[in-house]
Amino acid sequence: MKKLLYVLPILCSILPAQASAIFRTNASWYGPGFHGNLTANGERYDQHGITAAHKTLPFGTRLKVCNEINDLCVDVRINDRGPYIAGRGLDLSRGAAEAIGMIDPGVVPVTFEFL
Repeated sequence: MKKLLYVLPILCSILPAQASAIFRTNASWYGPGFHGNLTANGERYDQHGITAAHKTLPFGTRLKVCNEINDLCVDVRINDRGPYIAGRGLDLSRGAAEAIGMIDPGVVPVTFEFL
């Protein structure tokens, strides 16, 4: 318990700065083969929804994701784990990918920030 009380003020001082930061990564999308399957957080995957997968962010985290090629943005909620291909930091649902115009290229550079 003492360790938690010691670490908590440090985390509180770091999180607001991190939350306002903008991060860059490559994003891909996934859909038809996973539609209706359970996601890592236990809900059914809806390829038409506006969600995303990330390897470590807590489920329920909301992000603003912007396609760097066309500047289109979408707000997503993390509900799954992935992507599992090197060089990619986010996997967007088909619905989110359509919103930022990345269906045809499949993988695009994006920026994201915490909401």
